[in-house]
Amino acid sequence: MAFLRRLLPAALLGLVALPLALPAAVRAQAAASEQDVKAAFLFNFTKFVEWPSAAFSDDGGALQLCVFGDNLVGKSLEAVAGEEVGGHRLAVRRVEDPGKLAGCHVLFVDPSESVDRTSQVLSSLRGEPVLTVGDNRGFLDRGGIINFVLEGTKVRFEINQDAAERAGLKISSKLLRLAVRLTPGTKPGP
Repeated sequence: MAFLRRLLPAALLGLVALPLALPAAVRAQAAASEQDVKAAFLFNFTKFVEWPSAAFSDDGGALQLCVFGDNLVGKSLEAVAGEEVGGHRLAVRRVEDPGKLAGCHVLFVDPSESVDRTSQVLSSLRGEPVLTVGDNRGFLDRGGIINFVLEGTKVRFEINQDAAERAGLKISSKLLRLAVRLTPGTKPGP
């Protein structure tokens, strides 16, 4: 848990820091596995996304971080289970059946999943208040909201703001500014 909390600020620092600060951020990210870095990003995405109140069964309902496919990232995410973000306790669960995605607020689709299954999952969630995060080329084009990309050895992300708006999610301008690519026509706010 503490490891993931320390890791993301260093990873984000690598995206926006002054050149003098980059070596420390690069060392912090290199020391962690790619799965740990992605888990840290997933955890911290929850701090920069606003869900509609109807997305939760009650005011204190759990924020469900779901993993669809191989569970390497999910194992890293287990460290943050029980943490609180925005008044919601974080719960982490693995989903193997596309028909059992109800209740997920964040869904990470592992790259082990086929394009067909990924497309099926994204179609079933279209318009639902679920932050879909993937790790595959074309994930945003199929309707995903955030996609991880590697730039050298660094994990970065791109955002499909149109898909987020269709899902009723509001992404903070701070997160939008950190994306390496936004869908056409979207610009980060102030």
